[in-house]
Amino acid sequence: MTDLAWLDAAVTGARPQVMAALLRYFRDLDRAEEAFQEASLRALKSWPQNGPPRDPVAWLIMVGRNVAIDALRREQKSETLPDEASLSDLDDAEGALVERLDDGHYRDDILRLLFICCHPDLPSTQQIALALRVVSGLTVGEIARAFLVSEAAMEQRITRAKRRVAEAQVPFETPGPIERSERLGTVAAMIYLIFNEGYSASGGDVHVRLPLCEEAIRLARLLLRLFPSEPEILGLASLLLFQHARCAARLDGDGAIVLLENQDRGLWNKALIAEGSALIDKAMRHRQPGPYQIQAAIASLHSTAERFEDTDWTQIDLLYSTLERLQPSPVVTLNRAVAVSKVRGAKAALAMIEPLAPKLSGYFHFFGLKGALLSEIGRADEAREAFDRAIALARTAQEAQHIRGHLDRLARDSRKEGASPPR
Repeated sequence: MTDLAWLDAAVTGARPQVMAALLRYFRDLDRAEEAFQEASLRALKSWPQNGPPRDPVAWLIMVGRNVAIDALRREQKSETLPDEASLSDLDDAEGALVERLDDGHYRDDILRLLFICCHPDLPSTQQIALALRVVSGLTVGEIARAFLVSEAAMEQRITRAKRRVAEAQVPFETPGPIERSERLGTVAAMIYLIFNEGYSASGGDVHVRLPLCEEAIRLARLLLRLFPSEPEILGLASLLLFQHARCAARLDGDGAIVLLENQDRGLWNKALIAEGSALIDKAMRHRQPGPYQIQAAIASLHSTAERFEDTDWTQIDLLYSTLERLQPSPVVTLNRAVAVSKVRGAKAALAMIEPLAPKLSGYFHFFGLKGALLSEIGRADEAREAFDRAIALARTAQEAQHIRGHLDRLARDSRKEGASPPR
């Protein structure tokens, strides 16, 4: 790794801790972000010349804090501040700062920062955008491209989110055990949403957005480092790793969707699968099942099957049944129907999803599955109708192309059936 690459990795990795500490000091997202950016610029100038500091996080926090204090001094000349000597001697201050910034301190700071980005008053799109900007450090342009909006629109979205956070006057004290549990759930949901947006994009011509998947995994690993014994955080990290492990096989050379049964399993990332397996095994030992753990267990069965034919669909059906009890949702039932179709046949699966129609009338995957099941049992006209509806609801060009492939097969089968028998 080059010196510049090391510097970039060090600053990026330190960002959550530094931003969290600066936010605790100044209680202002914009000020904390500006201070971090200035500290990063100074690191870019200083570290290549003088060598890296003993603790990059402590260095960036101290420099960022000094920068923000200098800005406050200019803005509020009457405010009493520490003397210059106590603020500017990094060599003396760094060691003491490291002593104070232990794991427990980071733990509360980062959780607070993540929770602020996941404020319940914010729409989910603003939560994700704010977290990607403040915690992950993605540029407004990068976030705008991920959500297929203009930079101006995304800038407004992030500005509105920051304003609502400020107006809500989110408390900065260390969360208690009950609050911590509630906040962890909110933060985990935010990371899950970021990954889902990357795994299956909500619009445009790009079906998979790898940077969002990778960033969600980075945040999940960070959260896991802070809370290594929380079963649901273990489950969340495991789930994301299993899903991302199949990334290289999910699209073909032309960018078309490749279904699980047709994927080249030799392209799956074995290291991610092994990591995910270790995490879900550790989570299950706690005997406190939760939705993320159940989903990870399902993903594990898919990921560890040598061939599609070896998939344990009976166990997957049972796991989805458990997930239905823990987290009732028409989408969970729809996913379970896939397993049911493998265990009890297409007719049983079709009977399971028919009652979901009112709630999933605008859901692409409902009509895609319905069309496939109808096609399997020979109800071609109804299958075409379902596939037509799916195309109308497709969010990406790849989804639409995939459904057209089903329609093309139905058309070919129809022509074969209508052909005159040979004489």
